[in-house]
This record gives sequence, C-alpha cells and structure tokens, in this order.
Amino acid sequence: MNWIQFTGAVELGLIYSLVALGVYLSFRTLQFPDLTVDGSFPLGAAVCASLITMGMHPGFATLVAILAGALSGWVTAWLSTHLRMLNLLAGILTMTALYSINLRIMGRPNIALLGEKTILTEWFPNVPHFVPLFLATLIFGAALYCFLNTRLGLAVRATGSNSRMGRAQGINDTKMIWLGLSVSNALVALAGALFAQVHGFADVTMGVGTIIIGLAAVIIGEALLPIRTIFQALLACVLGAILYRLVIAEALNVGDFGLQASDLNLVTAILVASAMFLPSLKRRVKALS
Repeated sequence: MNWIQFTGAVELGLIYSLVALGVYLSFRTLQFPDLTVDGSFPLGAAVCASLITMGMHPGFATLVAILAGALSGWVTAWLSTHLRMLNLLAGILTMTALYSINLRIMGRPNIALLGEKTILTEWFPNVPHFVPLFLATLIFGAALYCFLNTRLGLAVRATGSNSRMGRAQGINDTKMIWLGLSVSNALVALAGALFAQVHGFADVTMGVGTIIIGLAAVIIGEALLPIRTIFQALLACVLGAILYRLVIAEALNVGDFGLQASDLNLVTAILVASAMFLPSLKRRVKALS
C-alpha cells in the first residue's frame, strides 16, 4: 500500500467514523436496529450536492443536509412509536422511501461536483483532506460525548438500557427515541455530505451497505478496545472505522489472494465475522491460562 492509498483509506475511515458514531447511538445506546442509515447517507450527499450546484454556500448546504438526515431519523422513530411498527420494518420503509426522495432531490441518478466550491476548497484550501475530516470527527465526536453526558443524554441512555425503568423515573421514552434516531441519522447524513464534497459526486446508490460498514466499525472497535466508559466507546467507533478501511484497502491491494474490487462485500463479511469471534477467543484464552 503506497502513501496515496493509505491517506485515501484514512480519509474514508474518518468519514465513516461519523457513520459509526451514529450507528453506535442507535444500535448500542438505544438498542434500536435502525436501517435508515442506508438511506440517510445518500440523502445527506444528495441534499448537499444539489444545493451546492444551485449556488448555495457549501457550509450552509452541509447544515441543511444534517437537518434532512435528522428528519429521516425522526420519521423512522415516528413509524415505530406511533404506528407500532417493528423497529426493523420502520427503518426499511424509511430507507426504501428515501431512494425515491433522493432521486427527486437530485433530479437524476448522480450529480458531479467537479469545479464547484466545497467546504474543503472554501475553508481549507491547500490542506490535505484528512486534516479537516479529522477536525470534523473530533468536533462532532466531542459534541456527541458531551450530549450523552447531559441529563437529556442520560435519559436517552436509560431508554435504551431499560425503557420500563425509564418511564418509572418520568422519562418520555417516545421522545427519547425520536431524539436519539434524529441525532444518529444527522451524523450519518453529515458523513454523506462530506463524502460527496471530498470525492466530488453524489449518487443515489452510494448508501448501499452503509449500515454494514457502520456496524463493522463498531464491532471491530469494541473487539480491540475495552469499553467501560462512553469516551472509550466513541473512540472505539472512530478507530474501528479507520482500521476497517485500512484492512479493506490492504486486502484488496494484495494480488497474491487474487482479490478484486468486486470482492469488497466478501472481505467485509469475513472481517466482521472475525471481529465478532475475537471477544470469545479472548475469553477462551483467558480461561485456558
């Protein structure tokens, strides 16, 4: 792996670390298996790219993309809490609807941002892309950490841990699910907006498999780092996303295995399975020793 491939993998890892943070909030904190992620990621890219090509400032376009992602998460939460749908079904319905909505927003299957102003060119000219991406991950990761340690964040965590006990303590679990899924998908939409600006395009199919990438990052991070505090959990998500992209890049770069770019999903499945097996392997080794 050369330097260009390494930095490219790190950039993708930093982008998908925001996805991992969102997935951690829904899957781990709220215990809500939210598949909206596969739709909110391209939603953020579609909204941001469309507004930039219409002449809007990229910073404001990114903000609108974040709000659009939050709205998609709220819709999933509303379907689950008010229509009493299964959590998985609510996410699948929203994800399916977002495919058509993204097409409507862009007006065509994809939009190119070549030559357009982006956050990177406006605010960070002549700076390697991984620098602003690292700053974005640091800022939003710290914001999520601070949020989860507020009274409101503790209420969200209590809802995921034991909703009955939370209701007994006066917590409105319905509103906490709305809030948690909105924040989760806002982070995912932000990742989509940054992806579009870094790589210069938005595509309606770019969200396929996003939930798998987010889960892989969370699982790999939890397998490698001890998870005793919120800070450690969020740090594990970021490191897991970066490591995931580096392993994928290295695996597809090794010609001895005969792997091709089309084998990406196969490599991902093997990597996730290995990460899930690692904790049980550690326990067996400790038991033998």
